[in-house]
Amino acid sequence: MLTHDTLYSLEQYARARPEFRSKVMAHKKNRTVQLGDHVSLLFEDALTMQYQVQEMLRLERMFEPEPIQEELDVYNPLIPDGSNWKATMMIEYPDITERQRKLGELIGIEDRTWVQVAGHERVYAIADEDLDRATEEKTSAVHFLRFELTPPMIATLKQGADLGMGIDHARYQAHVEPVPSAVHMELLNDLHG
Repeated sequence: MLTHDTLYSLEQYARARPEFRSKVMAHKKNRTVQLGDHVSLLFEDALTMQYQVQEMLRLERMFEPEPIQEELDVYNPLIPDGSNWKATMMIEYPDITERQRKLGELIGIEDRTWVQVAGHERVYAIADEDLDRATEEKTSAVHFLRFELTPPMIATLKQGADLGMGIDHARYQAHVEPVPSAVHMELLNDLHG
């Protein structure tokens, strides 16, 4: 959980930003899984969320306690809490026309995204708990997902079981099994038990 005390002041962040940004970009590499050509999952944690908050405060020039707390209240729920992973799902099509068409075809993709610990059932994402990001005409290009794991799944993972991820939407199928070991090791750090 991020607090006022874990954040840099605007002045401190201005000095620390280049090094901090490099650290976060390197950190994100081992927390990102590409599913097919057009979807990626960035598994969030306290460091990735601190970066988001710091950048927002910098952009908006926020230094008063109340608006800073509002930002913390928005971003803290995106930090995993020991029994789950929380990810930002990005659907990316560079061409605007194609993107609009595909977002119309991919309604519900966020609900068909899964993780699977070897020997256990798939866990489908709980999507967009903060607000509904899809309409009847199209889905959003960005979704926030939570994958809730059971204690036996966590125990099996910690004993070295493989981890897979994928999407089984009627218009988009992709999977990675097993996920790269660097990602696997990084995601283990998010789990207690």
